[in-house]
Amino acid sequence: MASVPSLSLLSLPLSLIGFVCGLIILIHAFQNAIWKGLLCLVTGGLFMLYYAFVEFQHEKKTLILLGWFLPNLLSLGLFLIGGVGFIPGMRN
Repeated sequence: MASVPSLSLLSLPLSLIGFVCGLIILIHAFQNAIWKGLLCLVTGGLFMLYYAFVEFQHEKKTLILLGWFLPNLLSLGLFLIGGVGFIPGMRN
């Protein structure tokens, strides 16, 4: 089994995949309208979530959305599991 700190390191490539897919959506929003791209940036992803499901049109939309959500969720879980080892009193 992987050690606890290496789990948080494993979350880095997953975060990169999610970042790239999110960047594809963000670029599309800016190409659609400048205000939509700015709104995606300013609202912290809330409008980007709406934009991704409703207005984002791409031939590989499903793969991009899965590449945006799943790696980020897995990365968050691995980071939290790996981060528990750094909390004082939480190690065995």
